[in-house]
Amino acid sequence: MSSDSFSAVAAAAADAVSSENDDAEKTSDNDVLVQYVVLRRDLIDTWPLGSVVTQGCHASVSAIWSHKDDPHTSQYCSPRNIDSMHKVTLEVKGETQIVNLSEKLTAGGIAHKMWIEQPENIPTCLATKPYPKSMVSLFFKRLKLCK
Repeated sequence: MSSDSFSAVAAAAADAVSSENDDAEKTSDNDVLVQYVVLRRDLIDTWPLGSVVTQGCHASVSAIWSHKDDPHTSQYCSPRNIDSMHKVTLEVKGETQIVNLSEKLTAGGIAHKMWIEQPENIPTCLATKPYPKSMVSLFFKRLKLCK
């Protein structure tokens, strides 16, 4: 094979890979990666705001770190996406509801971290690992945005 023929084949292969990557990016753009964070309303009403925000941060970081090798997490935290992460912060009424939500997520195969504040042993919030929104939004459709 001449060097010109080899160059033409290599260029065609590079174009094909580039096209596949573009298609993958289009799919990703249409189905945004999102991390859901769910806080307890009763704690929002009784704890200092900073403490409740910190609980959500703990759960979020823990869920990301625990799934750092997951392809969705890698994409979510990639240099290209790090400044445009999508999070949805929701609320539930109290401990019973957060525990029930965690059980529902576990049963549905949705990876998440329920943050249990120590030494009090209080479940305060939970966060999912990053997922395409279409894969997880149904689990959260009945919850209110945290305000």
